[in-house]
Amino acid sequence: MSAETPASREVPKENRFKVWRQTRPFWAGLFTMIGGLPIAYLPYGDMRLGNVTLAMKTTAGSAALIIGVLLITLGLTMWYQPIVRVFAGVASIVLALVSIPVSNFGGLVVGFLFALIGGGMSIAWAPAPPIEKTPEAEHDSEPEASEEATYRYDSETEAVVAAGVPEQRDTYESATETTTTDANGGRNSAG
Repeated sequence: MSAETPASREVPKENRFKVWRQTRPFWAGLFTMIGGLPIAYLPYGDMRLGNVTLAMKTTAGSAALIIGVLLITLGLTMWYQPIVRVFAGVASIVLALVSIPVSNFGGLVVGFLFALIGGGMSIAWAPAPPIEKTPEAEHDSEPEASEEATYRYDSETEAVVAAGVPEQRDTYESATETTTTDANGGRNSAG
């Protein structure tokens, strides 16, 4: 800790990765990078089964390599530039779809699925809203019991009643008043 850094801004070493991971679409980037690996590798790789060599080389090998490298780059972009997560997600989905005819059915479907899921997760991810600290919240980490409201569901009137906070209780109790119609067509107020 230095004299310029306030103590409240310091994050313990064991929590740094957790905080970093929670401020960006971490899992989306990881899935996208995992999806790029089989797409890039399979057109160039050989599998050996005993004395038999299984080669999956295609004529579009360079295109598959480019798609795989771009997917890995997009996964890293999701991690280190989360502001462009929507673009990276859409680009990942498009590249995953293009990899189906280009790269052995999208890296034998495994790479395609990982890249597709990673792109969708990147589009859907949203940063958590910032936590606003008030001067009172800095002193007390938990609110007092008198400040907390408890809510109960009243099945007869189908309303939520707040207990513990007078202003909220009055508001919710006035909302529970219902108007019904009696047999003669007149209106009765029940509460």
